[in-house]
Amino acid sequence: MDLELRDVPVLVTAATKGLGQAVAEEFAREEARVAICARSADAVAAEASSLRKLQGDATGFPCDVEDSAAVRELIGKTVEVFGGLSSLVVNAGGPPVGTWKSCTDEQWQHAFDLTLMSAVHLIREAEPHLRASGKGSIVLISSTSVRQPIHGLLLSNALRLAVQGLAKDLAREFAPAIRVNVVLPGRYRTDRTLQRAAGYPGGIEQFVADESKDIPLGRFGDPRELAKLVVFLSSSAASYVTGSTCTADGGLIASPL
Repeated sequence: MDLELRDVPVLVTAATKGLGQAVAEEFAREEARVAICARSADAVAAEASSLRKLQGDATGFPCDVEDSAAVRELIGKTVEVFGGLSSLVVNAGGPPVGTWKSCTDEQWQHAFDLTLMSAVHLIREAEPHLRASGKGSIVLISSTSVRQPIHGLLLSNALRLAVQGLAKDLAREFAPAIRVNVVLPGRYRTDRTLQRAAGYPGGIEQFVADESKDIPLGRFGDPRELAKLVVFLSSSAASYVTGSTCTADGGLIASPL
């Protein structure tokens, strides 16, 4: 299937590792023009260089997406380099683990800024450029905690629902100029997921084996599997898909909704 992404300008945030990195690389394989960002300038430079081996027209900028001024500069530089922006993938590292008794006000504020306000900043700055493209797309990478809370991740459980509400509202407000969709990854082999294996009896592989027992497909996902879904939703092949929430969790969540 031709996703018609060749030379399409896209921006993927938090794209130097994990799911964001996989998404950026998948766009590059489809010959899109890919811009990435992350907090570390060195990591951004290294990943942008790697992307250029897949698709020559790739670039990257260091950016803290919690900082509205930095996001404004990021979008401005991306549009300056590419001449426009057609697709935005909103991704950010998740809030730290915590429970009701352990989470401080400072952690709540950080989670709010990282999970919700980063999306607000990015979408606000990108919207006019996405509209001008004539085929704008926003995909937000969230979590299955939207449908089933994850034990020990109170901050994520609470704030991801806010992002979900934002996406559903914007899908109606931005239509038909910009499509807005959400993907909910389950358990994938990423640094963040495997951090939960720290100190686990038997180590990482035992952790993965035990955590896979309640996944109908019997395994963790490969980040590239999630990336293919994100890239599809961003493409013209999904031109009639907006306001959708797509779960990619190997069947983990049993809810029919």
